[in-house]
Amino acid sequence: MSTISGERIAQIEARRDELQALMATGDLPSDRFVAVSKEYAELEPVARAAGEVRRLRAELHVLAGMENEADPEIRAMAREEIEAIRGTLPEAERSLALSLLPRDAADERAAMLEIRAGTGGDEAALFAGDLFRMYQRYAESQGWRVDLISASSSESGGFKEAIASVEGKGVFAKLKFESGVHRVQRVPVTEAGGRIHTSAATVAVLPEAEEVDVKIDDKDLRIDIYRSSGPGGQSVNTTDSAVRIVHIPTGLVVIQQDEKSQHKNKAKAMKVLRTRLYELERDRLHTERAGARKSMVGSGDRSERIRTYNFPQGRVTDHRINLTLHRLPEILQGELDELIGALIAEDEAERLASLDG
Repeated sequence: MSTISGERIAQIEARRDELQALMATGDLPSDRFVAVSKEYAELEPVARAAGEVRRLRAELHVLAGMENEADPEIRAMAREEIEAIRGTLPEAERSLALSLLPRDAADERAAMLEIRAGTGGDEAALFAGDLFRMYQRYAESQGWRVDLISASSSESGGFKEAIASVEGKGVFAKLKFESGVHRVQRVPVTEAGGRIHTSAATVAVLPEAEEVDVKIDDKDLRIDIYRSSGPGGQSVNTTDSAVRIVHIPTGLVVIQQDEKSQHKNKAKAMKVLRTRLYELERDRLHTERAGARKSMVGSGDRSERIRTYNFPQGRVTDHRINLTLHRLPEILQGELDELIGALIAEDEAERLASLDG
């Protein structure tokens, strides 16, 4: 890990003090005050971490001089305190380095969670339902709100597809590594011979977009209104309320029919479309900036197998970081902190290492 120089630390603290002085003048135009306040709020925790590193390094320097004192008690005390600082300084330097890493601007956003049954027929749909409930319970434990936008239920239970909005503090930062193929190995309830089947479901986690993030021209949309239908074609609505929106430039299609109101269906469909367009732009920018380099925890590609849930052995294995936990029942109950924490830590370690590269 690169060591942050004293000069860089001084620059950080000087900029923090400069911003503080600017805000204290009281004569900044309102838009300038907002910009300065925003920069200060982002820089202040970095400056605090920088100040802690500066303080520990300064103490270490003073204590090193005390090792040459004639008094043996002073020398012994100095050596003891030096050992203590050498134990805490690396962590303080790591915290500072982490605070200086470029942040994903989407980390604090709400997220669109999309789960689709993959290979495995009815068993895949049941597993997709298990995953949806797992994320619901995790969201509850975090104090987040889950709003089901649309769902296509399977006749055997579970979901062929489920799309939900997850709102709360730091949602995307914690869920963004969940995108990919999730695989389950278990004996289906319909399997008389006790054979283990392998099924899969895909998960996509996208940062939700606001209207200001994505400008959508009406001329780029084709909107079709039609009558909703349930399983087997049975009419679930007596009015034309289902909405299909096609974004002509990209070919993206969003269908929404869960609400009885055409206007509510259109609003939900536009929310999904806006989020998918925002993700396309994020992908384009990421490709330009990062080239072909992949994160250690994977690309987030929905075609990449990221995790296996093995029921006979009661284990969950995340293949990206070679982590196996023998806590499958608890994880399916939404106890995801250990998994998600390990993925975030691996991502931070990989990004810190890239600074040296």
